[in-house]
Amino acid sequence: MKLTDLRGILQYIPRFREKIFVLSFDGAVVTDENFANILLDVAVLRSLNIRVVIVHGAAAQIQALAQEKKLKPSDLYGAGVTDAETLRLALTAANRLTHEILEGLSANDLRAVCTNGVIAHPLGILHGVDHLFTGKVERVDVEVFQTLLNQGMIPVVPPLGFDGDGKTYRVNSDHVAVAVADALKATKLIFITTSDGLYRQGILIRQMLASDLEQILAQKKHDIPPESLSKAIHAAAACRAGVPRVHIINGRVDEGLLAEVFSNEGIGTLIYANEYQQIRRAMKKDVRAIMQLTKGSMASDELVKRTRANIEKNLGDYYIFEIDKNPVACVALHVYPEAGKGELAFLFVSRSHENQGIGRTLIQFVESKARELGLQELIALSTQAFTYFQSKAGFVEGGLNDLPPNRREKYEQSGRKSKVLVKKLKPETVPPFPVA
Repeated sequence: MKLTDLRGILQYIPRFREKIFVLSFDGAVVTDENFANILLDVAVLRSLNIRVVIVHGAAAQIQALAQEKKLKPSDLYGAGVTDAETLRLALTAANRLTHEILEGLSANDLRAVCTNGVIAHPLGILHGVDHLFTGKVERVDVEVFQTLLNQGMIPVVPPLGFDGDGKTYRVNSDHVAVAVADALKATKLIFITTSDGLYRQGILIRQMLASDLEQILAQKKHDIPPESLSKAIHAAAACRAGVPRVHIINGRVDEGLLAEVFSNEGIGTLIYANEYQQIRRAMKKDVRAIMQLTKGSMASDELVKRTRANIEKNLGDYYIFEIDKNPVACVALHVYPEAGKGELAFLFVSRSHENQGIGRTLIQFVESKARELGLQELIALSTQAFTYFQSKAGFVEGGLNDLPPNRREKYEQSGRKSKVLVKKLKPETVPPFPVA
């Protein structure tokens, strides 16, 4: 999707209008040259009536300030021990950064205010170690935040918390972001970092169920780089608390925030709290999306050319695989009841969602539907993807005699000389896929 294509953006607006997004910036992102562009993205979100809360860290600034003063901070990230000297560094760095963010928002005609709405208490003594001025969020003053949001303001939250006696504690910004997102029932929590997303064994995770991430953290924590561990832990925690979507993106990518929010594929990592993928029967309103999705493969002759009218005529045969209500793949099941056969056709997965098992999932879905209809055999015709059907889906090469008579006639008229692939259907051994 081109970000300049307003039609692409408009589909998201009804879902996000008046919803709350919590944006959590690493300190290094705020001082990056691309931060001015991120603030323009924030202005776009606000213009669409999306409510925004900004949380920021200050690790990079604390480190720079410590080097300037030739000091050694006890902890950079607000998770370890914070001694008095480090707290002073944190206060100076956080206040400077908050002011810089407020200046940037003002330059974009956005009203914002720093708030003391995060109430904290000492983290205390853990494993025999007193964490001194490191704090933990006790609660978030929801009334304060809602009042500001209702007035059209953007609350800016530093990595600090305050107790009832007026004492200040250093708090990990990831922890603050999760607490704020949870308390405000945010629709999205977006961690904006200097990394492209969350990696596992050197491979970028594009999307993952929160429960799967928790399993990795419990059993294979070393698969995730140490510098990304906090984001992984807090992303899982946010989903567990009820935040539906947590994104981890690179704040140095121009228009990255808009690309993550307003496109199917995004640019970083998405951790989701519930099964957000769905296969459903195509509707008339989906025909345009199906045509757009597959036009490249139809042009290259990978798929048989279909017109809009042809798809509409046989719309009941088509299914789409959607992510967050956006079609990213499609398939068709054409039924020949007199022959007890079905044809798996028009299988396509968008380039941005390849190698994620979606194609195989759609094939399994079609097999389940065929069994429900009492069919004994599936056929598929392919000119370029026949090895995929054979190696991944268990099809074997057949011949013209395997095609129902009326399908054989169309085959001969097409001149494509596709390979005929066949798969005998065994009785269902797992529950069929649900269809909306």
